[in-house]
Amino acid sequence: MKRIAKVYLLCLSILVFGCNIESVEQSKNQISAKEESPQKEQNFELEESSNSTNTSSDEHCYSVSLIAGQHYDIGNVTVDIDGNILTITYVTNGDWVLNATHLHITNCEEDGFPTTGANNPKIGHFDYSGEHDNGTTEVIYTIDIGDITGELCFAVHAEVDGPSEETAWAEGEDFGGNSWAMYFTADLTDCDGGVTPPPF
Repeated sequence: MKRIAKVYLLCLSILVFGCNIESVEQSKNQISAKEESPQKEQNFELEESSNSTNTSSDEHCYSVSLIAGQHYDIGNVTVDIDGNILTITYVTNGDWVLNATHLHITNCEEDGFPTTGANNPKIGHFDYSGEHDNGTTEVIYTIDIGDITGELCFAVHAEVDGPSEETAWAEGEDFGGNSWAMYFTADLTDCDGGVTPPPF
């Protein structure tokens, strides 16, 4: 009987010790994963307002429609550049408001956007994002892009509320996945003096 008790205690000790080693290994793996993928440092400013000062009649370097729920044209997204400063502005019309926005900009190389294996965008991994106060109808991202010029690709997403809660994307080309997510391309080399480059 004593021998059975000793064997039982030995097995129990091995089991507890093994679990502790596994827990320590998992913690080390999580720490190293964080160290290997540090947060990208972003140099940008975010402004929001409930008074849209930006209208579609103003001249901008580039302008596209903001589409909600695949069918509703609820406003526009404009792109402007002044030196190294890139300004992306979301503006909604009517009763539509912006609850959250997500923005990712690439130099249009393959795999520039964070996507799933099915080629759907991972908006949670976009470089820029913000949650906005109730009633927000205009959101402005001001980003220092350094010496980057020429053609850029933009994925511009929003969570909007109006007659219904919807997802919205700036109008453009399909990502190629099974969602209706879109991105657009803009050539910024012609963006001086309010000249709008031709659409993609």
